[in-house]
Amino acid sequence: MSIAVSASIATDHLMRFSGRFRDALLADQLDHVSLSFLVDDLQIRRGGVAGNIAYAMGLLNRTPLLVGAVGADFAEYRQWLESHGVDCSGVLISERAHTARFVCTTDDDMAQIASFYPGAMSEARDISIGELAKAHTLDLVLVGANDPDAMVAHTTQCRELGIPFAADPSQQLARLDGEQAVQLIDGAAYLFTNKYEWALLLQKTGLSEAEVAQRVGIRVTTLGADGVQIVDKDGTELTVGVVPETTKVEPTGVGDAFRAGFLTGHTAGLSLERSAQLGSLIAVLVLETMGTQEWTLNKETALERLAGAYGAEAAAEIKPLL
Repeated sequence: MSIAVSASIATDHLMRFSGRFRDALLADQLDHVSLSFLVDDLQIRRGGVAGNIAYAMGLLNRTPLLVGAVGADFAEYRQWLESHGVDCSGVLISERAHTARFVCTTDDDMAQIASFYPGAMSEARDISIGELAKAHTLDLVLVGANDPDAMVAHTTQCRELGIPFAADPSQQLARLDGEQAVQLIDGAAYLFTNKYEWALLLQKTGLSEAEVAQRVGIRVTTLGADGVQIVDKDGTELTVGVVPETTKVEPTGVGDAFRAGFLTGHTAGLSLERSAQLGSLIAVLVLETMGTQEWTLNKETALERLAGAYGAEAAAEIKPLL
């Protein structure tokens, strides 16, 4: 299946704070909060939801179509993605804005405080899924965190064209209202959130879990260290544990990595369980690496880790996709 990834494309500025944010936050003074954290490190890396997911799919031998808006400063980033199997022909180059910037500080608990400057991303709304479909076979479009108008437009266009789509509103749920959130998930073949986003989605839309289930196909809710919960179309629930990490370096992009592995597996014919296991493997590789696109995939080591976490049968079934 051909997968298009419509979401943010950004440059990440990643910093580490030696301490815990919670120790500096006073519950009764949050209305007057004014803090500065002295950080120990700064890493400038390629990132963005679409860039991260597309890069991971490229390493898994897919050729995803990257869909998003960037600035003229994207040239080197583009070469990097194309050298790793990503089709960048769906990218719009802005004539007036820089590529988006993600600035994030992570503490010793892996808690994060971040800011996001959209820049050229705001022009993603000008990209037409219909026009892309004339030049590409689009079997599935993942609509992830992006310019909110672009997210609504691309979701609507997929419904109108009858193209299956995955809804992944993630970080943008905080600024979407309930009506927009419903627009983004209605008719989705897949709905991705983490545990907090799932609760926020229910609160913003006013929908019950059962009502959401009537609107989407497969619901995938990541649970951090507790793995992932998957609810199939028929209501069957499945929980899959994580691949144990060897170290925790940087959590940015872990959710993107899971989505890339899961969709690669499921669209290639793996079961929901095996797809989640592949997603968990890719996620832990990102967790153990500084930068969302600096990790590599060693097939032999990957199979050993899959077998250790899920058994030899699971590793054997996932092996053809590595």
